[in-house]
Amino acid sequence: MRRESRRVGLILAGCLLAAGVAAAPRSAALQAGGRAACRAIAAQVDAVPGDGPLLLRSYDAPAAGDPSADEAALATAAFSYDNALAVIALTACDRPAQARRVALALRAAALGEARLRNAYRAGPLGETGLPLPNGWWDAAEGRWVEDAYQMGTATGNVAWTALAMLAIAARDDDPAWRAAAVRLAEWTLAHSADTRGDGGFDGGLHGFDAAPQRLRWKSTEHNADLAAVFGLLARGADAERWRIHAAQARSFVAAQWDAAQGRFRVGTQSDGVTPNESTSGLDAQLWPLLLPDAPAEWWRALAWAERLHGVRGGFDFNADRDGIWSEGTAQAILIYRRAGRSSEARAAYAELPSVRSASGYLDATDRPSITTGLAIGPDSTTDDFRYYRRPHLGATAWLVLGAYRFNPFTLRER
Repeated sequence: MRRESRRVGLILAGCLLAAGVAAAPRSAALQAGGRAACRAIAAQVDAVPGDGPLLLRSYDAPAAGDPSADEAALATAAFSYDNALAVIALTACDRPAQARRVALALRAAALGEARLRNAYRAGPLGETGLPLPNGWWDAAEGRWVEDAYQMGTATGNVAWTALAMLAIAARDDDPAWRAAAVRLAEWTLAHSADTRGDGGFDGGLHGFDAAPQRLRWKSTEHNADLAAVFGLLARGADAERWRIHAAQARSFVAAQWDAAQGRFRVGTQSDGVTPNESTSGLDAQLWPLLLPDAPAEWWRALAWAERLHGVRGGFDFNADRDGIWSEGTAQAILIYRRAGRSSEARAAYAELPSVRSASGYLDATDRPSITTGLAIGPDSTTDDFRYYRRPHLGATAWLVLGAYRFNPFTLRER
């Protein structure tokens, strides 16, 4: 599951679906929304003078009274996942110059550091030519603070950054793009590969370089990400080797399929074997459907998501359905469009919160905050990972992908 520090198909209840579709705008509105989202992301890149590499802030400032208003960890954070999504979205909507600037910053991190961080400081690169670590001054403690999650390295974030590198590589013959993707993929082989249970790859590392903690749970979503990365790498050099690793990750995803219920488990507990039944994650249901040649049976997970995560025509992160999760709802738009279910795609678009920020970004949710049922890190004592109602780059990028029908796992419009 995607964790950000301190921050933030076939069956649906008949009356809800009927109401959602009846109120759904025409496809033109969805396409216009995607173009607007593309312009919003591109404008944030263009707001930084010059043509040098930069990273985009993941969250705009919240409105007064929002529960994340005092979250200093988010004020200047550029999460690698959100910026990788921005690269892929800008590629999808044909903004190559802007996509390249963000991708160059991610490439610098991938090639210039021992490991990719979950987050960096937003803005241009530092004097070293590398992204700066994110941090902030804590006046109460009288010291500079950095966050353990942001300094960590989640396997899924590494995979999405590799996808961003490959998205640029498909349109630019500079070999450094693939080299960066390969280095990221090699990191996962060295630090996340796991032989316990159904194999696959675990969660990565949490914390600072002096004493990082290995995250021993395994995520369906992370393994789907890696199956996509390894599969794309198999189109080039060392094809057979990468096919083997793609099968390794995909085999774990397949093992999480619960045929009796028609859904994917989110992954395992920290023993790497025991299924995690504590929550249902929307991305674990939807992302495997983006993999090439996903079995027809897996598409039953969309019906599960509709029943367990559905909020009007949109979706929540987990099954408590306490609000619309914009990012996941935009993911569902892409899935619906791939399935030829345009009415449901339009209904989901109609449930996204209205843009209310100067940036043009979508709010992460339509409620002050929503739960996920997940913890930020191994030191958390509660399920403290939440999404807040503040403008979010990642949600906006997913809307671009949905509107342009661009599959980030194949890097194609299909």
